[in-house]
Amino acid sequence: GDEASSVVNRQRRYLFTCCIITKLQYIPVTHTLYSPTMWSRMAPSRVLIVALASSSSTVSAFLPRPILATRPLSFSSTCRFSSSSTTDTDTPAVLPTFDTKEDYLSFLQERSQLPKGFATGTAKGTFVSQEAPAMGKLPISGTVIHLTEGPTENWAAVFTKNKFPGAPIIVGRARLASGNALQALVINNKVSNVCSGGDGVADAEQVCEAVAQALQLPGGAASVLPSSTGVIGWRVPAKELAQDVVPQAVKNLQTTSGLNAAKAIMTTDRYPKLRSKTLSNGARIVGIAKGAGMIEPNMATMLAYIMTDATVPRQELQKMLTGAVNQSFNSISIDGDESTSDTCVAICSNQYPQGDLDEFKEALNQVCLGLSADLVRNGEGTAHVMRVQIDNFPGSDFEARRLGRHICNSPLFKCAVSGNDPNTGRLAGAIGSFMGKFKNEESVSSMSLTLGGRTIFSNGKFVLEGDDVEKELSNHMKDAQLGEEDEWPRHQKFVEIGVDFANGSGSATVLGSDLTAEYVVVNADYRS
Repeated sequence: GDEASSVVNRQRRYLFTCCIITKLQYIPVTHTLYSPTMWSRMAPSRVLIVALASSSSTVSAFLPRPILATRPLSFSSTCRFSSSSTTDTDTPAVLPTFDTKEDYLSFLQERSQLPKGFATGTAKGTFVSQEAPAMGKLPISGTVIHLTEGPTENWAAVFTKNKFPGAPIIVGRARLASGNALQALVINNKVSNVCSGGDGVADAEQVCEAVAQALQLPGGAASVLPSSTGVIGWRVPAKELAQDVVPQAVKNLQTTSGLNAAKAIMTTDRYPKLRSKTLSNGARIVGIAKGAGMIEPNMATMLAYIMTDATVPRQELQKMLTGAVNQSFNSISIDGDESTSDTCVAICSNQYPQGDLDEFKEALNQVCLGLSADLVRNGEGTAHVMRVQIDNFPGSDFEARRLGRHICNSPLFKCAVSGNDPNTGRLAGAIGSFMGKFKNEESVSSMSLTLGGRTIFSNGKFVLEGDDVEKELSNHMKDAQLGEEDEWPRHQKFVEIGVDFANGSGSATVLGSDLTAEYVVVNADYRS
């Protein structure tokens, strides 16, 4: 009820009518939305509230608790946020629209309360690259995440499968394999500490030692997990981080908000990403992530840190995180390049007793799905986000996901989407290319394609009916368009693509980015 009430408060300009789906009876929107007759046969946390905005024919669904399905529910984004009208403590599964950067940051700030037992601190510094000294002093940021109530054995991680992993990945894998308890994480941007001329592992350990000393950790450097992101091939400025940045970040530790950390880990990101969810027993999950380029999954394709004050046994947490990563971060692509530094960590401060693990799993999935969608929307130069739904694929879900990524990574189709050009032949061509290479024995005669919900291909032929259809498809793309340089996510719309083979059981949902001139500009001078 409070969720629906806050929606109405945010959207004062619209006239809303609400109904309970299972009853199909209209009831007025009140603060509690409580009626013994209406609710007697259902749990309020399981009810789906649908709000119909008078200015739109689309439907917005607001879920007090997530309802998970094998294929995602379709959400519109007519809900608009006003920073003065809500006190929600969690981010919804689908974010509202925002008119300004300030609105977006205010929205995240109100929902960024750290779980109990966590503190985050950030600091900035400068360094001169040994590989490119002519560039002069360059900025670098450091972030420390501290478990204030002591070390924990309940942590999990998934790392990149790139064959040239960064030194922090090597250290992290060793920490994970040894079963070490953790009490801190340290992250730097600007330099990824990958295949550098020096001893990258020693440099990473030097930074970890600085954190351990500054926090007086009983477990020493072995209880600190490092991460780095930025330029590949440069030596990480370990001395500057250890002597200047880390001590200041520790001094700046605070327990109020995770938004400072979400901002500090950014590189070419245009805005911070943060998602949060509170469980029924009061435990909280807060996740932050960075990543805008080199986004092609073979794990998480970025850096993500998920903090919770719940107690989840280590083995269970690892299973849950791996599953969440597969359906979220492993199902996105911006540019088809897998990073050498991918890290996704989930860590418990154990401030609440073990609760309903199924509920925790659902909440973890929601946080990861939200962050993964945020990453694509924030991609370098991204102006459209594609959502590709593969159904009835003649193969496994993994293979279906590969096809979805293949579509999202087709340069020709990405460019067509960028220009709001419904060049459907490029979509069919990308699918045919994949099937010819990897599933040549399978028939595609029953395959159908949809764009924006309209069937465009069926029974081996395109179904395109003149200028009106062309305009409809182009308008669908235009409606989902974002600004290539926007510093906040204006909306949550997608270019919707459906692929149904009608002769298999594999399915997947994959998010991808278009390809714009801004992407080339950003990556042409990335180091400077």
